[in-house]
Amino acid sequence: MTLAPLRNIFRIPELRGRILWTLGLLVVFRIGAHVSLPGVNPDAIHRFSDETARSMGGLWNLLQMFSGGALGHLALFSLGIAPYITASIAVQLLARVSPTLEAISKDGPRGQRKLKEITLYATVPVCLLQASMAVSQLSPFLVSPGFGTSALLVTALTAGSFFLVWIGEQITERGLGNGASILIMAGIVVRMPALLREMVRREPGADVVLLVLAFHLAAVVATVFITQAQRRIPLQHASHVRGRRLQLGGRHYLPLRLLTAGVMPLIFASSALVLPELVSFIPGLEGIRRPFREPGFALTLFYVGAILFLSYFWTYVFFSPSEIAHQLRESGSFIPGIRPGERTAEYLNTILSRLTLCGAGCLTAISLVPGFLARALGMDHLLEAFLGGSGLLIVVGVVLDLLQKVEASLLMHHYGGFLGRNGGTRGR
Repeated sequence: MTLAPLRNIFRIPELRGRILWTLGLLVVFRIGAHVSLPGVNPDAIHRFSDETARSMGGLWNLLQMFSGGALGHLALFSLGIAPYITASIAVQLLARVSPTLEAISKDGPRGQRKLKEITLYATVPVCLLQASMAVSQLSPFLVSPGFGTSALLVTALTAGSFFLVWIGEQITERGLGNGASILIMAGIVVRMPALLREMVRREPGADVVLLVLAFHLAAVVATVFITQAQRRIPLQHASHVRGRRLQLGGRHYLPLRLLTAGVMPLIFASSALVLPELVSFIPGLEGIRRPFREPGFALTLFYVGAILFLSYFWTYVFFSPSEIAHQLRESGSFIPGIRPGERTAEYLNTILSRLTLCGAGCLTAISLVPGFLARALGMDHLLEAFLGGSGLLIVVGVVLDLLQKVEASLLMHHYGGFLGRNGGTRGR
């Protein structure tokens, strides 16, 4: 790899504009993450953040991940985009069981815009609930606690979350990559230097440092492998007569990725860990959050179940074997040895279900192993946060997606890719 592709990126006006838009919006995101809300005692909030980090451990890291560290000092963007992600999960689930929403989702671009509008409406109560919960927990640390101050903070937190959703949409439309994923990745990356400094300050032994670096490198390699891995299914075009000649159909492949849904199940599963906290806000259900505040069997089981469920759900929402089989039949393509139509759908469903199960298992393993290693080494949540886990998967997955988009743009404009003039980011 040479520096030529990096220079070529800025020679394409459209690609250069998208990159600058993305960087500019990320700067706005970081500024908002440091704008403190009025009526808050910063020193008291900082002490509360340290105590909560020690008591909640990994769950607090996930909450900080979605807010880019803004939750630790109750900034304008403290809620992050977690409310929008939670509302999106609910709307997507309802679209599979509600005939009305299902009809809207199948109405092409118009239906997708309508679903996005419904998701925004559903985000409002989630924002209000999460903001009210945060303000109620932090009310002892307010300079002048009262209904007026609480209402102002809830409104500001809700407005900040919606502004982040708008930034994410602008990145998706005018920038590069998926806006929500980019914001989450930015929130993870900016926290890494502080975590590294804190980890070095505690003076771990040389053996611990070497083990952490080795595991970090192995996790990156494994993440790249499972993100790019795919199963290629051979396809054959039907023969057809052109004039007096019989032309044999061409042969190509249908790629099925190991992670068909990418890292979205991981993002949604991490967001789902906040649900017990939200439910416990209802009077009489305070005890629900107790098993989920610290690493243990209940939290691990809930997290693994969420990843498994959301992996299958997200995969089959956007990749229906029946629809793919119908499209292949309409285009005159078929899988050698498999009868077109229902048999093809069954064959694709079998392969897709196995790939999804394997992919969900890989996501779960890389997400949970850092926590187990941190506890085995006798270190706290900082080591787990530095090693990565879910954060590492999200960062690597988003970076690979960005590289693929940039390389596709380079090759489309007849420039060399990152792996050479005819190279590309290929799957295995």
